[in-house]
Amino acid sequence: MTLDLSHLPTALRERACDSNEDRIRQVKEANWVGYSRANRALAWLDEMIEQPSCARMPCLLLYGESGMGKTMLVEKFERMHPRRHDRKSGIESRPVMIVQFPSGPDERRLFARILRALGAPFSGYWRIDTLETATLNALALVRVQVLVIEEFQQLLAGNARAQRISLNLIKTIANDLRISIVGVGTDEARYAIDADAQIRRRFDPFALPRWTETEDFRDFVSAFGKIFPLRKASFLGERALVQRLLQASEGITGLVTRMLSLAAVEAIRTSTERIDVAGIDRAAKRLEDDFK
Repeated sequence: MTLDLSHLPTALRERACDSNEDRIRQVKEANWVGYSRANRALAWLDEMIEQPSCARMPCLLLYGESGMGKTMLVEKFERMHPRRHDRKSGIESRPVMIVQFPSGPDERRLFARILRALGAPFSGYWRIDTLETATLNALALVRVQVLVIEEFQQLLAGNARAQRISLNLIKTIANDLRISIVGVGTDEARYAIDADAQIRRRFDPFALPRWTETEDFRDFVSAFGKIFPLRKASFLGERALVQRLLQASEGITGLVTRMLSLAAVEAIRTSTERIDVAGIDRAAKRLEDDFK
């Protein structure tokens, strides 16, 4: 019997004929699904790459609750601007670099994280000024244009003095290298930059709020029907399914995608081959049990 796979993009139809094990593996792989607000954020980040070097480079604070997809968004941005190897110089350039802020505002640990991410040699016994010089030189050598610092809210973990030192360090990196900084964190990250008026004016805030029942959310959910290799159409944009997803996820992107993934895997294993409200109910129940 010939399968009707017209609900899938042409490129995915062949994969829908794979074995159940292969299709489940495809579902579980991290897939980027764009939506209007994320696309606006990516466009903003792209403008930073295209920004000519100047004394005051644009910076961005990307914030939202845990699970709203901030990390996936900046990782998508990094993939859009991959590393490039210069055969002549033997140096690998990195237009976008992602590091995590230490668990507290500690400049020595931040320098170490950057150097480690770059694979640059350093010693924990170096003086702070030596570490700073090595970090700036290494960033310049690989031609970083946008430095993304995740867990930006960790600035608040230290006292006022430690916070000022870390904020001054961020300004130094942006000013000396003439690169853009992107801070990524929870809603508390906004409070972290309020301690310094110059930092607050330099960082444009961009929020990733919880989902509500909008056309954007329906489009986001419906897009999964075009990346999951299911053999029947799921009609993911129907109102009952959208409302159930919102209710169970409380508008958190990570929970939405997790429930859709669980429901897709179940649809393959049970040969129902489509996601429906009942499947979302079972996925929500499983997550609820896992969190107990």
